[in-house]
Amino acid sequence: MLPSLFRGCRSALLLLSLACGLAAAIEPVIPDVQSSAPVAGRALSDAALGDALRKGGYVIYFRHTQTDFSKTDAGMQNYGDCANQRLLSVQGKETARRIGNAIRKLRLPVQEVLSSPYCRTMDTARLIFGEEKVKSRNEIREEQGANYPGLKILLATPVASGSLRWIIGHGTPFRSIAGPPHLAEGEAAVLEPTGSGWAVVARIQPDQWNLLR
Repeated sequence: MLPSLFRGCRSALLLLSLACGLAAAIEPVIPDVQSSAPVAGRALSDAALGDALRKGGYVIYFRHTQTDFSKTDAGMQNYGDCANQRLLSVQGKETARRIGNAIRKLRLPVQEVLSSPYCRTMDTARLIFGEEKVKSRNEIREEQGANYPGLKILLATPVASGSLRWIIGHGTPFRSIAGPPHLAEGEAAVLEPTGSGWAVVARIQPDQWNLLR
């Protein structure tokens, strides 16, 4: 009886080991990138960028707009605790509204809007795109025990033609996986996802959206 039981245990452990190995093989391994400056040979000029974005296939990663640095997140109890977080300043709210107006004027596709759950990122996203379009995603901000694997997947997963993936997050997570230079508040990076990574093709300052055609 005991040998039979041990054989059964060994078989179960073997199956569990194989299942874990298969899951690890399926999980994409996306390397960090050394620089988030536009890639030579793939960078898009202001003249070409508007048309390229209207055709879709890109990820646009924003750092939230300007904030009031007299406040910190030190006392926050949860993501909804806006009273104990660093929030958008008056200027940051106005910047977000201007970016939203420019995006609508450019007629860019807005099907997927994902935001870090912090109040300053959710407020930025809502002011740019409208509250009904915004979905909160914890992995945009949380490391999850590694170097932002969930955010890497969002940046690397291909986007269908005619669509864009808009992500509103923070400067530090993006720099950690995409490299310097650090995004300024309200600055956006335009990425071409490849499935196993991405190429940065443009960076857009808040006041540059009105220059696109």
